[in-house]
Amino acid sequence: MINTLRDIFRINLGVKKHETVLIFNDKVLDGREISETDKERILKLRCLSLFASEIGKSFCKSIILHEYPATGRHGAEPPAELWRLAFGEKAVEALKREQLLGPILKKTVDDIDIKKAEQIIEKYKKNAVDCVIALSNYSTSHTRFRDFLTRICNCRYASMPLFDISMLEGAMNVNWQALLKRTKEIARVVNKAVSVELKTSNGTHLTFSKKGRKALSDTGILTRPGSFGNLPAGEVFLAPVEGTANGKLIIEWAPTRKLEAPISLTVMDGYVFDISGSEKYTEYLIEKISENKKNANIAEFGIGTNDAAKRPDNILESEKILGTVHVALGDNSSFGGNVRTPFHQDFVFFKPTVALIDKSGNKKVILKSGRMLCQPN
Repeated sequence: MINTLRDIFRINLGVKKHETVLIFNDKVLDGREISETDKERILKLRCLSLFASEIGKSFCKSIILHEYPATGRHGAEPPAELWRLAFGEKAVEALKREQLLGPILKKTVDDIDIKKAEQIIEKYKKNAVDCVIALSNYSTSHTRFRDFLTRICNCRYASMPLFDISMLEGAMNVNWQALLKRTKEIARVVNKAVSVELKTSNGTHLTFSKKGRKALSDTGILTRPGSFGNLPAGEVFLAPVEGTANGKLIIEWAPTRKLEAPISLTVMDGYVFDISGSEKYTEYLIEKISENKKNANIAEFGIGTNDAAKRPDNILESEKILGTVHVALGDNSSFGGNVRTPFHQDFVFFKPTVALIDKSGNKKVILKSGRMLCQPN
């Protein structure tokens, strides 16, 4: 376990002696309904943050460790104090003076103000941290916080939401170079397509356009300036063109458990417009869709590429399992899409069949009942 933690600094992020690393986790507020299993995992995650910060001291100049109250939603912006630690005092104060920070945190900011914010971040980017290890329970992957750090400040960013210590000996104990090669090859093939078709034996059938959208590779090798990805890693992902997804998704797994009964999501013109099922999780999804239409957006399509990933009951690992796919609802603004909303939720589909359609109309099956047909030479 210790060697794997060291590898996060040494192999995954390539941390250098002169650099500053920010490590953060979140604490679930009292009164929030979570299972005993999740409570135990979150407590262990806090301990892991402390342990990682101690290990990291031998790799870099400075470690910043921070804990903040959980946002309660994947894709919600973290609080202002974390922005201050990540970007520096001057950048945050400038954002506040221009009355930009509040709208950014609420995800109500418009394109014009985003440009203004980008100029401020650019001006003070030398004050930003060099690397981030995000061990928060709720994901910061699809946030302006992460986007500004990686895209403008060239920060290397390891996002590890819902991380479980067991992953250090499971999905993190992988041949990183083999994973890199496999993931890049699958992305290369996917990028030849203009549309995608997904089917599963339980009734899922979804089609969408990817025209003009690039499939990205999450390989776990985050050593280049501005690199971003999950740990554990191993997926090819893209933002489907808004308004093009149609079909039905039959969900059998929530992010951290198997559902007692499947939930059906009907998709039309890029959005989920009907949710049905007897499982309690149905109520949560209906509530989220009701809050904001953008939460119903078909935001992401991903393909798992990690042959060491096995766990189906934790979305961080299950979406990386070789031969699975995942579809997300909500925000896609940080990886090529146009929808901004403080919500992003992935769902994994097992034993899928995936076909790619090129601009000539030719169809190529790359996944058949969960078996990967597209492998590097």
